Amino acid sequence: MYRTEYPEPQFQRQNWINLNGSWDFSFDDQNSGVKESWFAKHEWDQKIEVPFAYQTKLSGIDDQSEHGVVWYQRKFTTEISDSETTILHFGAVDFTTDVWLDGQHIGSHSGGHTSFSFDISEYLDQKEEHVLTVRAEDPVRDEELTRGKQNWTGESAGIWYTNTTGIWQTVWLERKPVTRLANVKYFPDVDHGSIKITGEIDNFVAGTEVTATIKFEGKQVAKLSVYPEEKSFEIGVNLLGKHIFRIGYHNEGWLWSPEHPHLFTVDFTTTAPDATPDQVSSYFGMRKIHTAKGMVYLNNRPYYQKLVLDQGYWPDSLLTAPEDEAFKKDIKLAKEMGFNGARLHQKVEDPRFLYWADQLGFITWGECAAAPVFTNKAEITLYKEWTEIVERDFNHPSIVTWVPVNESWGVPQVQIDRQQQHFTQALYHLVHSLDPTRLVQSNDGWAQTETDICAVHNYAHGAKDDKDTYDYYTETLSSWEKIIRNPPVWDIFAEGFSYQGQPILLTEFGGIGYNKQDATKGWGYTGAQSDEEYVSEYQRIMDAVSQSHCLNGIVYTQLADTEQEVNGLLTVDHEPKVDPKLIKKANEFFIRSFVETPQKDVEIEDILDNELDR
Repeated sequence: MYRTEYPEPQFQRQNWINLNGSWDFSFDDQNSGVKESWFAKHEWDQKIEVPFAYQTKLSGIDDQSEHGVVWYQRKFTTEISDSETTILHFGAVDFTTDVWLDGQHIGSHSGGHTSFSFDISEYLDQKEEHVLTVRAEDPVRDEELTRGKQNWTGESAGIWYTNTTGIWQTVWLERKPVTRLANVKYFPDVDHGSIKITGEIDNFVAGTEVTATIKFEGKQVAKLSVYPEEKSFEIGVNLLGKHIFRIGYHNEGWLWSPEHPHLFTVDFTTTAPDATPDQVSSYFGMRKIHTAKGMVYLNNRPYYQKLVLDQGYWPDSLLTAPEDEAFKKDIKLAKEMGFNGARLHQKVEDPRFLYWADQLGFITWGECAAAPVFTNKAEITLYKEWTEIVERDFNHPSIVTWVPVNESWGVPQVQIDRQQQHFTQALYHLVHSLDPTRLVQSNDGWAQTETDICAVHNYAHGAKDDKDTYDYYTETLSSWEKIIRNPPVWDIFAEGFSYQGQPILLTEFGGIGYNKQDATKGWGYTGAQSDEEYVSEYQRIMDAVSQSHCLNGIVYTQLADTEQEVNGLLTVDHEPKVDPKLIKKANEFFIRSFVETPQKDVEIEDILDNELDR
């Protein structure tokens, strides 16, 4: 089994070769492979199924022991011509990658969660067969690496899971014309009904034409052409025209939302004089996200986000989905349970997941894996990864919020340390500078500095018979003042920072542990021993949340059981623990509470005055 679908459906070409499948493989525990020139000659002792990490069952190796350096090799054939270039793509390789082609080193990449590529045209000749060699280094105990939920002790325990080392997303070749479209970015303007498209051209030559044909539900709505004077270009069109008021406010029209995930398709043709045209298929959604009066607005309407925490792990393949259908299934099940999105937790998710979120209508919060410690190396790594994350995933309408830091991971003294506070502020401004179209949450959970959303984590809801704790939980959620001033663990804002009227979301809570296979194994924040008790406990916690009229959204922990953490709504095999309709019923109850008494009457000036009086 290996992944066969096109890896980047937001920017798709037809002329590509999937390099997933069986590769030669070896551990390099002595780190001698470079010195011994394994890229030139080596006796390979294992086979591995790419793109699955060696720690997984689907890799064919299924070895969870520590191996900090691994090597891969496979052969491939491809046509070459003077009118085309050949690009080698890697979806993601954890953590540091070196690549050789026919024994020649062609490049390196550092960072375990983002995509990268190399133009290998100059390394190809008329050989019938080429040899591709990859070395990946991922030292388990290096705490300066951004590893997220992957453990750095060599053992899966608590909220830390089995490591993923090496290639874990698709590898592919792509043949493209020499002059070609390098990238595009979409800037939808819902208020005026227009779309601005910016882009860049690789190997630009004078006289190159870029044409964009925009369609909605198969019907052409615009066709734009431009002859750029340099490699960068910008085009725009008013899509909704004089109907913007009717379309934008009186029905869902052409706008993207979880309830109505309307998408526009775009076919780009880039043609240089006397050259083969480059053709790219893409899409975008007309969607606006902003905050005002203590609420999040989607397409200029107050919108309550019912999100679920998604770790993105599978039992037989860890961070790599076993198949494309697994992404689609998770999203559909979440929606069946009454959720309209997910906070993607400590993982940069595969573009195939984001594609299905766009298509099916599913809000996502994009997050990056954290390093456990605060050092200059860890800082620089995170800056680099966030630049690559935003660049790759900018065009997905489903992403509405970026989360650079979670629960002070990697910034353990941010509550009082000005340097670490500067770092979270720098990340906040870096991401905003790269992406002006989304919200940014600075430190999800507590000790926040500058942020667009006040995100609070609170698991202090106690067990069913723990009335004192439950009363405390209910009382704490009753008003914004009590949420901010009575945190269960750390202060919600770091020293020197205070609540400025941002929307308040309960972005981690719940976590009911229920292992249907073996009730003696695994853990959760509370527990249940039967389906009936599980549903009752879920309803009890949601009842408490529903009584709060100051919350603008929730993120329930979590979508699926992950190794020893059994507090998922789905089992470790991603099957519902109970009838999804029962979960949906509980979710609908507290949404009605919000709709009936929204926070519209809370004026931000009053909030700030009260906070200053404190």
